Amino acid sequence: MKRFDYLTPVGFMLGMLILTVGVISGAGLSGFYSFIDVTSFFIVTGGLFAAVFMSFSPKDLKKAPAVLKQVFVSEDDDIRDLVKTFVILSEQARKQGILSLDANIGEMKDPFLKKGLLLAIDGWDEETIRNVMNSEIAAMEERHRKGRRIFEKAGEFAPAWGMIGTLVGLVMMLKNLNKPETLGPNMAVALLTTLYGSLLSNMLFIPIAAKLEEKTEAEIFKKQVMIEGIIGVQSGRNPRNLESQLVVFSSKEEWRKKQAENVKGKAHEA
Repeated sequence: MKRFDYLTPVGFMLGMLILTVGVISGAGLSGFYSFIDVTSFFIVTGGLFAAVFMSFSPKDLKKAPAVLKQVFVSEDDDIRDLVKTFVILSEQARKQGILSLDANIGEMKDPFLKKGLLLAIDGWDEETIRNVMNSEIAAMEERHRKGRRIFEKAGEFAPAWGMIGTLVGLVMMLKNLNKPETLGPNMAVALLTTLYGSLLSNMLFIPIAAKLEEKTEAEIFKKQVMIEGIIGVQSGRNPRNLESQLVVFSSKEEWRKKQAENVKGKAHEA
């Protein structure tokens, strides 16, 4: 079930609150306004958006709002419930035959699970099912990577444009050394662009990219559990044995350990 992920806005607001309190406690309320500069903000954001627009296609950029929306959505994935589903399917397949699962397909809400079961019902062998499903995961991971890359690149561009703004401010300051009244504003532009670039990168874009990556890992993990469950049902494995095997996946740490062991095993065989 999908629900609002409150940690995303809470984390952002907490970071801004700590920053604001730190500035006010050091410079006072009047000094806080000296950290607001429209010129610096436009140099950083204008350069940032220009760089992003040049780096990606219109098709990729149109998907950015939908990708960003995922940061505010959390989905409860109880692996134990998924394990119970496969135990029930396994019992049915052993008693009534795997073709009897065709009646359950309409109840499946997850397209990935539905596709895997259809392959099993159609009589495809274990290797084919695994290859097809893993290809689906690889395609999904690539789609997610492309959507996440916009925010990763924005996190790289923001500090760079902050430094460019700093150079602009320093040039303006050095060209007007004979005008003392301009030194302060030009120095403010020079320093605040760096500040704004770092803030946008480390408080917005990089955390968003990290959250998206974590969601992708969680989805891959869930789909890997489905693959093992589908293979277990297709091969006619004993429901209790299948449950014991899949319960290992209730812990992501155990799953990662199992994956690492498989990789080491393949490397040893090679």
